[in-house]
Amino acid sequence: MLFDVITIFPTFFSGPFDYGIIRRGRGTGLIDIRVHDLRDFTSDRHRTVDDRPFGGGEGMVFKPEPIFKAVETVQKSEHSEVVVLSAAGRKFDQAEALRLSKAEQVILVCGRYEGIDERVVEHLATAEISIGDFILSGGEIAALVVVDAVTRYVPGIVGKEESILRDSFSDPAAATQLVEHPHYTRPADFRGWRVPEVLISGDHEAVRNWRHEAALKKTERNRPDLLPRLESL
Repeated sequence: MLFDVITIFPTFFSGPFDYGIIRRGRGTGLIDIRVHDLRDFTSDRHRTVDDRPFGGGEGMVFKPEPIFKAVETVQKSEHSEVVVLSAAGRKFDQAEALRLSKAEQVILVCGRYEGIDERVVEHLATAEISIGDFILSGGEIAALVVVDAVTRYVPGIVGKEESILRDSFSDPAAATQLVEHPHYTRPADFRGWRVPEVLISGDHEAVRNWRHEAALKKTERNRPDLLPRLESL
């Protein structure tokens, strides 16, 4: 699988892609990541990538020409996914990570400043994605999130692939999404706080039941928005 990242800060990615499952994926050849400087696709001597917004307003907007040229240069086929990372995009989730993992190539366009000319979104991108309801200084951090989440779904990268199925939000098609159950390890007693006895009982069915109930309680506490809304009788 190929990731192409288009950014005005290519050195931002010098370190993060050299760790964990991303490094493993690159080392085994299961994924390849190429980072491109958007300024290399400009045509003026100042290497201009932005301009003032039509209609007035604060800040600068990424021009369409360099982005179109960059994407069309690195794009391997018309079936490649072209993702614009933007606070105005659809919220990224596990279902989207799974969908993108099925593509041969994912091109990530990192926004900056006030945003990107909308013609890029309308006529070039296949998706506009946000990683949450908060503002970042640019799309580079979001690109890291997307690459990591998608890479986990590439076959052969995660050591125990069945562990992916037990992660929080692991079944995008489920009517009710639960966060993952709590985890405990040795020692069984730490400062008087004991591990739930059921987890050291050896009763596998009881452990499964406990984990489901614990996941439900944790979801109710931390992410009640994930639970189905029951209609009032």
